[in-house]
This record gives sequence, structure tokens and C-alpha cells, in this order.
Amino acid sequence: MADIEKGKLAEGRLTPELIKEMEGKKGLMLRTDNYLNNIDVTPMSIRSFANGVGDWNPLYRDEKYAKESVYKGLTAPPLYVYSILPAAPQFGFRGLGGFNAQNEMHFYKPIRPGMHIEPTSQFKDFEIKEGKAGKMVFEHFEQRYEDQDGNLICLFNQMNIRVERAAMRKSTEKKTAPKEKKSPKLELPHPWTDEELAEIEKEILSEELRGDKPRFWEDVNEGDELKPVIKGPIGISDMVAFFLGGATPVRPFGHELVVKDKHKHPAWYFRDPETYAIEPVYAVHYNKYAAKSQTGIAWPYDVGIQRHCWQGHLLTNWMGDTGWLKMARAEYRGFVYLSDVIKVGGKVVKKYINDEKEPCVDIETYAINQRGQQTMPGYATVILPSRDMGTWPLDTYL
Repeated sequence: MADIEKGKLAEGRLTPELIKEMEGKKGLMLRTDNYLNNIDVTPMSIRSFANGVGDWNPLYRDEKYAKESVYKGLTAPPLYVYSILPAAPQFGFRGLGGFNAQNEMHFYKPIRPGMHIEPTSQFKDFEIKEGKAGKMVFEHFEQRYEDQDGNLICLFNQMNIRVERAAMRKSTEKKTAPKEKKSPKLELPHPWTDEELAEIEKEILSEELRGDKPRFWEDVNEGDELKPVIKGPIGISDMVAFFLGGATPVRPFGHELVVKDKHKHPAWYFRDPETYAIEPVYAVHYNKYAAKSQTGIAWPYDVGIQRHCWQGHLLTNWMGDTGWLKMARAEYRGFVYLSDVIKVGGKVVKKYINDEKEPCVDIETYAINQRGQQTMPGYATVILPSRDMGTWPLDTYL
């Protein structure tokens, strides 16, 4: 048997030298060449992204419907920007395990077929805190997306957490030990019954889409609940569909190219002990060996931005074609493992007129798994049309 130890995930240490090196890189504009996709927007790229999210809104896929809508043509889901530059490029803190922990997006213009989008990524800052997994690095990045005329489409603030992989595995093992009786039992894959699966499908098929019926600000009340969307059980094909939509922070190479790239960036790859294939560290989302090396649990899990797209699906379903998603923030807690089912919902917590005289509602969102755990607390601001004021958000944002 070949010696696969040389191909395992890198085990970096958070040394004073590494910290000093990264201090000198604050403010650096990062190269995005190998991380871009869909910079030239097409109907096909919009449809592929929506397919990967599971979003069946005709505004994103039905030419006839879209032409008769307020948009007068196809448009993309707001979080489509994840298919252009999904996250900050792999950068710094060599050999440490990393997780996207929180993203906040501000939207200024819709994305339409025919547009050319130019994104940029900047390493803004980092801080070190003591946590359950030892010293933890909190990284901050800013992505900007502008169209061919220099108009700002979206501002995206990203926060990642990095820790030493050995400490992360030790923390996970402690968390999942039998003495932790307060936490629901973690069985992977989750043992669903036929009856439970039939009920999940029934709930999925009851999803509500507001569509072309305006939801007026005057008709919304604080405390109103949003009809949830259901995702899962999550499987490999769900991950593949999401990647095909363009929303993967790593553009995987094949065959000769992966060998060449591994020699340039050895810490970004490992060799799978079953297939002997070279895989990117990103394979934690579909490869058991990689997932165990990263977390101590041999079961793949979702991508943080994938979860955020589910929140976007919920919000656009609720606000309808005539609303505008102004801001969407999500925190990624724990993992959504393959075989999990997630219920994504929310509640209106504030209704107000902002300084720009826009009728807004703030919404707290959640993403609860079958074990009753909150996997993605979130917050969003939506601008709605006003019957009394005679205002329509898209008069400003189109």
C-alpha cells in the first residue's frame, strides 16, 4: 500500500511568526483569478444557480413570466453573487482548519442577463480569541461586486474562524462524547423512517411563493411568521447541484492540473486513502476522510454559503417580486451533515420607515435541524411596496 501519510491534511500551528506575518498583510487586495465564475451573466447561469439552491421561482427561469413582471425580463436571485466570487480566496494561516462563520450582504442593484460583474476581495483584519478549541483566529474580508459601468451591485462582509486541526478534532470528540447527555444523539446518517420521509416531502410540496402578488408594508405586522422552506435530507447530488451552479469557493482541477497545482500548493490538498486520488481540502463537504481529518467526525457536511442561499430562498419567497432584499446576514453554527433536514423560517421583528423614507421590515431567521438545533441564526431587512405612500422599491433599485 502506498504511503498516504504524506498526503494528509496539513497540520499547521498558530505560531508567533505566523501571526506577525499575517499582521503585515492587513489591507491586502487578494488575487481572485482562480475563484471566479459567472462574471458574465446569462439566463443559463441564473437557472443553474437557482437549481442548485432548489429555488423554483419563475422570475429566475421563465422568460415569459419574467417579461410580464415588474423586472420586464429575467433576473437573478440576490445571493447569486455567491456564484461569481463565492468567498474570499484561500489565503494565509497555512495549515490551519477554517470555517466560514458569518456573512453579511448589502444589495444595491439587481443582476440581469447581459451584465458583466467585476468582484474584488480584500483582507481587512483579524483578531485572536481563546475558545473551546484553543486559540481561534477571526478573519475579516470584504468583497465588492460592480457592474460594467462601475455601479456597486453588492457589498459582502465575510468572517472566518481558523483553528489548529488537532485542537478542533479534540474539541469535537469532547463535544460528542457519551457524557454529553444534554445534546441530542448524533447518528450519521440520520435514521429516517419511511413515514418521516413522506411527511418531509409533503411539507416541501406545500412551499408558498408570493410571486407577482404584492405584499404591501401596511399588511405586515411585527410577529408575523414566514412560511418555512424545507431542505433535505441533504445528499451528494444536492452538493453537486450547488457546485454546478457556480457557488463553490474552490474551483477544482482535474487530472494533470490537480497534480501541478498540488506541487505549487501542497497544503491545499491530501491524498484519499481509499482511492489514492488527490483531493482538495474543500472535499470535507463530500469526502469522509477529509471530514474526519478536519472535524474528527467521518461524515461530510454542507457549505456555509449554501445555507445562506436557503435563507435567501425563504426571504424572496415571502417578499414577492415587488419587494427588495436590502440586507441579509447569516451565522453558521455547527454543521449540516449529509442526511440532515433543515427547516428555514423567520419572524418579522421590526416594522419602520428608514432614513431614506423606505418602508422596511426586519426579519429574524432560523435554520433548525431534525435534532432541534439552531444551525443558522440570521437577520434581514426587506423593503416592501407601500399602498399608502404609493412607493415601489424597484422604482429606486432597478
